Amino acid sequence: MSVRYVLAAPVAAHASLQPIAADAYELTTGRLVGTTAALVALAGVAIGALSLARSTGRIGNGQGRRRAGVALVAGLFGVVVGVVNLAVADGGPGTGNGVIGGALALVLGLIAAVLSRLVLVRSRRTGTTG
Repeated sequence: MSVRYVLAAPVAAHASLQPIAADAYELTTGRLVGTTAALVALAGVAIGALSLARSTGRIGNGQGRRRAGVALVAGLFGVVVGVVNLAVADGGPGTGNGVIGGALALVLGLIAAVLSRLVLVRSRRTGTTG
C-alpha cells in the first residue's frame, strides 16, 4: 500500500460527507417549508396593512380586530416556522435548505405582528371595532 493511497482515503471520506448544493430549480423540503411560511407571513402583512388602513368593504365592515387577529396568527406562524427552518438548516443560501425563505418568513412575520399590534392598540384607544 502506498503512502499516497493511505493519505488520500481520509480526504475522500471527508469530501463525501460535505453537503451537496441543490440545483437552483429543485424544490426541496426545506425550500417548500420556507416558501410556505413566507407566503403565510406575507398574507399576514397584507391583512394587517388592510386592517390598519381601515379599508372598509374589502374584507368586511367592522372586522378590524378580527383581521388584526388573523394577521397576528399568520405573522407568528411565519416567525416560528422561519426560526425553526433556520435552526435546522445545515448550510447557507443555495444549499436547498430554505434559508432564504425562512429568513423572509421571519422578517415578514415580525412585520405582520407589529401591524396587527398597531391595529389592536388603535381600536382599543378609540373604542371601535373596525
